[in-house]
Amino acid sequence: MLKTNITYHRAETTEDLKAILKLQKNNLPNALTEHEKKKEGFLTVQHDFELLKRMNVACAHCIAKHGDEVVGYALSMLPSFKNELPLLISMFDEVESIVPKSTRYIVMGQICVAKSMRGQGVFRGLYNYMAQELKTNFDAIITEVDAANTRSSNAHKAVGFELLKAHEANNRLWELIILKTK
Repeated sequence: MLKTNITYHRAETTEDLKAILKLQKNNLPNALTEHEKKKEGFLTVQHDFELLKRMNVACAHCIAKHGDEVVGYALSMLPSFKNELPLLISMFDEVESIVPKSTRYIVMGQICVAKSMRGQGVFRGLYNYMAQELKTNFDAIITEVDAANTRSSNAHKAVGFELLKAHEANNRLWELIILKTK
């Protein structure tokens, strides 16, 4: 059943942030079977509430809601958070080495859509909303995808992300990708 009454917002409340963390927890590799990871994709990074809140204060995260329920999110991460998550330091290093210094960019720190809402345009809706909301202050949204996460890689390409560089870090192959907001 297609649920069309999805609305997009910036995260504003403690409840929004807690809902993001709950959705995140349900989609980490240890919460999924191998079949689910291959078919549905998976998340790589787990945030704690305080970091998520500080990131949100710096640039509010984008969320999708079905009624009052958060059913998807795209996290905003400014370059100033580079050292907050060790797994992402190599990504920021790669970005700094290839993206012109004049480019105003934000990193989409993680995107997730609730299982019940997949295949209904929420992923695309989150990125469309994020790009629209941030285009005044940023020229591009940059992120990276674990190359083993083919569902995520294909979904990002489908919404317009382009490959900047493939690189290896933390014993994984990553695709560093960019979506221009202008």
